[in-house]
Formats: sequence, C-alpha cells, structure tokens
Amino acid sequence: MGRDYYAVLEINRNATDTDINKAYRRLALKHHPRGSSHACSAERFILLAEAFDVLSDPRKKATYDKFEEEGLKGGIPSELGASGAWSSGYTYHGNAEETFRQFFGGDNPFADFFTTDGSEVNTGLSTLRGQKEKIQDPPIERDLHLALEDLYYGCTKKIKISRRGPNNIPADIVFVIRQKHHPRFVRQNDDLYYTAHISLEKALTGFSVEVETLDSRLLNIPINDTVHPQYNKVVTGEGMPLASSPSRRGDLIIRFITHFPEKLSAKKQQLLKQALTDPIINI
Repeated sequence: MGRDYYAVLEINRNATDTDINKAYRRLALKHHPRGSSHACSAERFILLAEAFDVLSDPRKKATYDKFEEEGLKGGIPSELGASGAWSSGYTYHGNAEETFRQFFGGDNPFADFFTTDGSEVNTGLSTLRGQKEKIQDPPIERDLHLALEDLYYGCTKKIKISRRGPNNIPADIVFVIRQKHHPRFVRQNDDLYYTAHISLEKALTGFSVEVETLDSRLLNIPINDTVHPQYNKVVTGEGMPLASSPSRRGDLIIRFITHFPEKLSAKKQQLLKQALTDPIINI
C-alpha cells in the first residue's frame, strides 16, 4: 500500500486548503530538526514536506486522490489526465528546508514573535487573572512575566505580533502568565499572604504590625490576640481585585513567625513561670 499523505499531515480526505496549510504549519514547526531532539524528527520533517508539496498543488492532489501514490509517482496515461490530473511521474525534489522556507517566507520561523510591526494585542486584568490567554491555535507558547503590582492595578499590556506565513495563516500563540516573585506578598487566588516576624514578648502581650500595600498605603494593624502557632490575622478587603468584580477584593492574611529567646537567666525564668501560673491569668 502506498503512502497516505493525509495521514502524514493528520487530516482527513475532506480537508480544505486552509486545513492542509494549518496542518503543515503545526507539524513542520513541531518536527523541525532545529526545534526537536527526537531521533525521527529529520525523517518526519522530510515526509511532511513531501505530503504538503503534493496536497497543496491542485494537479498533484487530483492525481493522488484518484490514483494514490503509485499513479502519482509512476505516471498515468495522458488520456486519463484530461481532468487536470498529471500524466508524468512525480518525484519530490527532496529539499524539505526549501519547502519550509517557501511556506514560512523566511529562513527562521523560530525568531521572536514580539516585534515593532504587526497587530496589537491588549491583555487586561480579566485575562491576566487566568493561567492562559489563547489567541489562536496551534499553540506556540510565549511567557509574560508580570509583577504582582501589574495584576493588582489591572494594567494593560501591549504586545506586537508580526509573524505570518505566506498563505496569510497567522502564527498561533498561547500567552502563559507567569507572576514574578514579590518581596513582601504571596498570592493565592484572590488573597495576599504576608509573613511578620515577631518576638515571644509581642506574641504574648500584643503589638501592632505595619504592612505596606501594593498601592503604597501603610496599614497599621493591631494584634490584641495571643499569637499561637496556628494563628493568622485576616484583614478583609486588602487582597487582590476580583476578576469578576474589580471593585471588590480578596483578603490580606498575615502569618507570624515567633522568635524565641536563645537563653533566659534563672531570674527571668522564675518571673516568667510566676507570670504564667498566676491565678489571675487563669480567670
């Protein structure tokens, strides 16, 4: 049985010209020797180019659809070619890189997508809150590293996209939102977590903790409870804006690390023991 070019491009026999172009674009990028370390990539890359060379040409495709690979490569009687099918035997020129260059319109389709030409894509708060913003398919991933402040304010990011193939098929990109490390906060969904370091004295007697917010306000938060190992202070409405309702916010959750003294004198130990066992404390 001859080679199935449709199966090579992972499409069915009813595929349109656009389907053929999209399939070749996706698979050629995936299996190009410069972009894949798989042992069979070079062989698959050449086969993809041959399949595209046949199916993208109406006369070659007509011959292949009717007579399959044997008729295409062996040639057919001229009287059978009246419908446009080609009568001489077909041989692929074997230069998969040339087919690749002709399709992509250049030597390096792996170049950076983000240039000063092309269309503009705006990425606002509603999309930044998700994990991925899918522009088109098939996916070529590009990372967007954003500061926590960007997510907080909902700043619009502008990205230039210019890569297009000669068949006017747009390059397909998935933007993966990656949050940069923040020196003060850790974000979990709509909540912000802040860690405060305190002494044992403060943990037992009370204190205030100051927290600078993402919009540069200074919160002074009184802690009147005893800070035990499982204690967290929840400050309502000081977290991240909600994607569904930016006027509302999650919570600021303050966690505490209590630092114990390395050594206590005998006198301090006695005073502390008396204080903790004083009946007044237990009332």
